[in-house]
Amino acid sequence: MKAISILSGGLDSTVATIKLAEKYDIHALTFDYGQRSSKMEIKASKRICRSYGFRHHMIKLPWLKKLGGSALTDKKKRIPKPAMDELDGSVADETAKAVWVPARNLVFTSIGAAYADALDAGAIIVGWDREEARTFPDNSKRFLEAFNRVLESGVFADVKVEAPLIDYTKKEIIEEGHRLNVPFEVTYSCYEGGRLHCGLCESCMRRKRAFKLAGIEDPTRYRL
Repeated sequence: MKAISILSGGLDSTVATIKLAEKYDIHALTFDYGQRSSKMEIKASKRICRSYGFRHHMIKLPWLKKLGGSALTDKKKRIPKPAMDELDGSVADETAKAVWVPARNLVFTSIGAAYADALDAGAIIVGWDREEARTFPDNSKRFLEAFNRVLESGVFADVKVEAPLIDYTKKEIIEEGHRLNVPFEVTYSCYEGGRLHCGLCESCMRRKRAFKLAGIEDPTRYRL
């Protein structure tokens, strides 16, 4: 059975996809919406798909960059750089707002649903997780359940969104990825989009902390 994977090339979507790869014939979608990290995300996603034999499609959404003024898409805005001990408090709420791209997961998953309907796929795989659901509502279990209710009448295909990491923290995602032999060194998480991870943005800090808490060697190349 086919599955559509919403694959950014980051930790979450990569581990989620590989976790379900034995169950499904994967057709991965990677989106270029004008984010700073688009080139590196596409590069990472292509390498992952080549390694595992997944089919890969790149989709451009240039209009999404023009909405909302996210620091991910507007280079005039500063990417927040919280300290590691600020990742779970009120500071994280503010950094989330700074990098919020309007309805991004809603848009991506809806496009995934269109592909699933056309290809008669049984699942749309996403990397939503418990840690990021605290600050991003479109990563939450509530959003997952609501989207699946929409799919019941929104498409002809018998398809649902599968989020195998929905109850995981980043630490647990690293542990699961380690168990699955995920090539972490290929994945890309940085908001800045440089060849090396910046090591300072929130996404890099969560990545660093997850490896540290899991007690697993971090193969990521950070600038700082």
